[in-house]
Amino acid sequence: MTDDRQQHADPRPTASRRCVLATAALAPVLTGAIGAVPPARAATAGPGAEPVHTPVPPVMTELADWADVGAALGAPGGMKRFMYHTPLLRRDLHVVSRGIMIDPALALGSHVSFVRYADGSSLLMGDAVVTERELQPFSDALYEHGIGQTAIHKHLLAQRPDVWWCHLHAHSTDPVAVARGLRAALDRTATPFPKAHAAFAVPPGVPLAVRFDLDTAAIDAALGTKGTADSGVYQSTFVRREAITDGHLLLPPGLGSTTSFNFQPLGRGRAAVSGDFAVIADEVQDVLTGLRRGGADLVELHHHNLTDQPRLFFVHYWAVGDAVTLARRLRPVVDATNVAPMKGTGA
Repeated sequence: MTDDRQQHADPRPTASRRCVLATAALAPVLTGAIGAVPPARAATAGPGAEPVHTPVPPVMTELADWADVGAALGAPGGMKRFMYHTPLLRRDLHVVSRGIMIDPALALGSHVSFVRYADGSSLLMGDAVVTERELQPFSDALYEHGIGQTAIHKHLLAQRPDVWWCHLHAHSTDPVAVARGLRAALDRTATPFPKAHAAFAVPPGVPLAVRFDLDTAAIDAALGTKGTADSGVYQSTFVRREAITDGHLLLPPGLGSTTSFNFQPLGRGRAAVSGDFAVIADEVQDVLTGLRRGGADLVELHHHNLTDQPRLFFVHYWAVGDAVTLARRLRPVVDATNVAPMKGTGA
């Protein structure tokens, strides 16, 4: 169950103070040098000022630390630096958007991440893909188990069947109970639960660019980052440079704050591209206009979180065409935002 005391006990500092404190706290997170970090402590900005609470930082864990959570959820997970991450592709769904059959790895992936904090609490954040028929019973089960929703929206245009994306949030001292509640909600959907994580593998001796029928090296050069292969889709990911807090918790870089490009090959170098940009308010209009100039259709503008600082907006987009050309035309949109390439598989 969500621990409301930990969610609401701390007074909220101003956004400017939060950003300064979060940036200072993030330095050891970026280097992976966090050891035993004390809980949040009160400080003052000067005589008569209200107490300012340092955001609680995440701590590094190992896969074994999440064995009980994985067992409760009933699906295998893995580590992405600070995050225990579990992907659940909706391979049971056959979704068509604008005449294109959507690969589950392109835009039909449920995923959840657990993070341990220095105060002993754990945070769940994730995104669940549900059909329109599943949406209400899924939501009811979440609420029954104290798991909140922070967004309900779409990633695709004119899709059949109708599919919704639900962003999930829970902060608790009992992550196993949260995992059980999440499984109870997912059991009200037809989400398949694999017994083992089947990572995408390129046949021996076959270059990645040939297997994908995409010039991945040119895509990398155009976007300025090295992409990765995942279940037949080529992905390029960027992370916000700022320290991001969720309430009084400092989020690990990449958790809920990424800009992504997902390329689904369509043959002869063409691809369907789906993804989103994580932006602050001052960047929204430049991103919207830049996407349209770059040949992308706008799908959604909304929040993923309720208490993040700085406040992040997410712009979901869709494009079809020559993959390299699209990457080159959309690169200026990336450059208009304060992001950096995500390093390796970590966040």
